[in-house]
Amino acid sequence: MSELSHEYDSALSVVIPVYNEAATIGSVIEQVLKVPHLLEIIVVDDGSTDATAAVVEAIAESHPQVQLQRLENNSGKTAALRAGFAATRGGIVIVQDADLEYDPAEIPGVIEPILQGRAQVVFGSRFLVRKAARVLYFYHYVANKFLTLLSNLLTNLNMTDIETGYKAFRGDIIREMTIVSKGFGFEVEATAKVAKLGVPIFEVPISYYGRTYAEGKKIFFSDGLMALWLIVRFNLFCSLQSSFRKMPQQTTEPLARARALSTAEASQIPGTNSGFRSD
Repeated sequence: MSELSHEYDSALSVVIPVYNEAATIGSVIEQVLKVPHLLEIIVVDDGSTDATAAVVEAIAESHPQVQLQRLENNSGKTAALRAGFAATRGGIVIVQDADLEYDPAEIPGVIEPILQGRAQVVFGSRFLVRKAARVLYFYHYVANKFLTLLSNLLTNLNMTDIETGYKAFRGDIIREMTIVSKGFGFEVEATAKVAKLGVPIFEVPISYYGRTYAEGKKIFFSDGLMALWLIVRFNLFCSLQSSFRKMPQQTTEPLARARALSTAEASQIPGTNSGFRSD
């Protein structure tokens, strides 16, 4: 086992926000349990009214890595993520949706730039290099492109997909971030705040298995309008100092040792993906 693998054994926290996903949450957790370097899975039940919590509790009984947190009322994805991030302990934290639109088998590829000491934040892009993707709503595609373009104009980053569900962070960065938006605002807020921080940000290509509204998709036109305002708000009316409770270190430590490893050694990590790009 390489030095890199030793350093990151049990270093990954996976946060899964969930609302009424009893049909898929079990499968998602079982797949995440197979991910290398896993420390814990924090499932945050956002006031589900179905059997979601019961499914998670049943799995947690035989898998101590799985923890369930419950919000009394449905407060939105961002509220669930805020609670989940606060409970994490891992050196790397990644978000995993509960609806199987994103494949947990691709998590190793998303976190690879952080493991190698090259990045402190990684976004999984559905548009960077076209991988397997279900063909769905053109208007959603246009909206995603427009929101990403507007964000890029204000952050001066060349991101391709700010609304992606796969976002991985160095643990202290996301735990110290002050997350104040609601609903689906986290995607825009986190992008603006890590851009202000000035840390190395990478994107890697991912697959996307989107759902239709009939199958349970939960994002609507009003969420897109809110995202427009939040892009302006968090980029123009939010300072770096107010974005973090405590300023994360401007360094890749304790990731620096990974820089000394050869590409060949890094490629030995199961399931890694070398097609990443930096911003």
